[in-house]
Amino acid sequence: MALGRKSTLRRVLTVDLPMLAILAFTLGPYLWMLLTSLTAEESLFTRGPSVFDLVWSNYERLFANVGFARNMLDSFIIAAGTVVVGLTLSVTAAYSFSRFEFRFKKVLLLQFLLINMFPLVLLILPLFVLMRQLGLLDTHFALIVANSTIAIPFSVWMMTSYINGIPKSLDEAAMTDGCSRLQAMRKVILPLCAPGIIATGIYIFITAWNEYLYALTLGGQNVRPITVAVQTMIGEYQVQWGLLTAGGIVGALPATILFLIVQRRLVGGLTQGAVKG
Repeated sequence: MALGRKSTLRRVLTVDLPMLAILAFTLGPYLWMLLTSLTAEESLFTRGPSVFDLVWSNYERLFANVGFARNMLDSFIIAAGTVVVGLTLSVTAAYSFSRFEFRFKKVLLLQFLLINMFPLVLLILPLFVLMRQLGLLDTHFALIVANSTIAIPFSVWMMTSYINGIPKSLDEAAMTDGCSRLQAMRKVILPLCAPGIIATGIYIFITAWNEYLYALTLGGQNVRPITVAVQTMIGEYQVQWGLLTAGGIVGALPATILFLIVQRRLVGGLTQGAVKG
């Protein structure tokens, strides 16, 4: 009996309490931001954020006066378009790297990795000049192409590792049964690497949703994602903390909801693939 109490106490001290401390440290800023967004603007500088007298005025002002709904629509169009372009190119490129042997294969894969080592600031000026010459500045297409330059290199590496885990004999069996190479990829390989596609899609979506430098440089009045819209609430002499925190909370919701929706399918697919292997 005493031994059981000692083991329980040891688990509480060594596992439960440290995990609670880490969780409080991680979620603390987000809870404070949520509390600040639900506090009236005139009360923030007098008595600070409070759990009493919570109001929705900051969120109402955010959509009514600031026009945050239009900014969220711009971000969603850009992020969804980047996912479509990124997955289409990265899946096909990863299949080629995994299934075909050609010259400079390892060099090209290394180039995809080296691209991520350069800061985004180096690509802003060339992309700006290119988009201006093509007349694509301040359009969704320009930001989709720009965000794809960030997402595709790492996505190719992710998808290549997933496809490498699928035996090549499955492709050969499908082509023996009459499928072409493209049909074998579409009917056999893509369903088996669905967890990898979902994980890569989430990575691309979050990367495009949170991107700021390209949105600030290549966007403008017609296209203004939420990352730029939130920044406009920081003035030279005054910061609208209520609107700023409300915009941060609303901006974080789509990526969070997306992950919660696909989480079960993602974990289930990974487990199914492990059992099959």
